[in-house]
Amino acid sequence: MRSNVPRGGILKEHQAGIGAKELCRKHGISDGTFYKWRSKYDGMEVSEAKRLKALEAENAKLKKMLAEHMLDVATLKEMQGMGAGERHAFE
Repeated sequence: MRSNVPRGGILKEHQAGIGAKELCRKHGISDGTFYKWRSKYDGMEVSEAKRLKALEAENAKLKKMLAEHMLDVATLKEMQGMGAGERHAFE
């Protein structure tokens, strides 16, 4: 997805009566992208859309942190069950 394409501006143009196909050609986006944006952001104020995007970014960051933590815990549990000689291979 191209981050420099203003979703809100495109949706406002569509609300003003410009057709979806024309907007997609004009801005170089696919029909699927346009309709995904419309279903997600249509009717939102700019501040609401920005807040949603920030929350989604934070959620992705937290999911990544959780996955890394779970890997750390699994590794520690695995090392805990090993003998001293086997554990040395990890160090």
